[in-house]
Amino acid sequence: MQVLWNGLVEALRLLAGGDSDLLQITLRSLWVSGLALLVAVVVGVPLGGLLALRHFRGRRFAVAAVNTGMAAPPVVVGLLVALFLTRSGPFGDLALLYTNWAMVMAQVVIALPIVIGLSLAALQQLEEGFRQQIEALGAGRFQAFLLQLREIRVALLATVMAAFGAVISEVGAVMMVGGNIRGQTQVLTGAIVQETRIGRFASAIALAIVLMVLAFGTNLALTFIQQHGRRRA
Repeated sequence: MQVLWNGLVEALRLLAGGDSDLLQITLRSLWVSGLALLVAVVVGVPLGGLLALRHFRGRRFAVAAVNTGMAAPPVVVGLLVALFLTRSGPFGDLALLYTNWAMVMAQVVIALPIVIGLSLAALQQLEEGFRQQIEALGAGRFQAFLLQLREIRVALLATVMAAFGAVISEVGAVMMVGGNIRGQTQVLTGAIVQETRIGRFASAIALAIVLMVLAFGTNLALTFIQQHGRRRA
């Protein structure tokens, strides 16, 4: 209990004092995870719509691959991204390994199957009559897709929250491709691991509290938007 209390006191001290290292790590965490989430949503929602609304050869295989990706261990994702970015890999010339961009790429790979899979499931729940009514009113493909997204907007926000939770809390992949370099690629989860390894439990608990407050605040804002949309619907 004393360790937990010390961690809480340390967290309050860091937050009240505006610790520069904590601010830098927190902003880096938000930037990496936020950018990865944005890319995953922009790419994943249309792909989810394609799998939900179009029938083509290999569709079942693609859906199975997406569902498998949703359960892929982050360390496996980190390994694959590292292999692509290492000097002998296909993108080695870009020198992205152990940079923030490498962490963004790893988190995109983690979040993308979640966004595709959950948006696919939400779109498949729409009644066929709703789609037929849209088409009968003369809506084009893109307009019809937007109308269907509007119909599942509550579920889409839940998808965003699930994907955000997966990337902001991820540690294995980002440490593998980012290196957990202090002042350069260290994010909150990596800092927690490092502080724990060297026995600085109070600092680790403080960082964990900051991470949980950050996650809660983001999800609280998204929940307010989601529930407001649900009431309007």
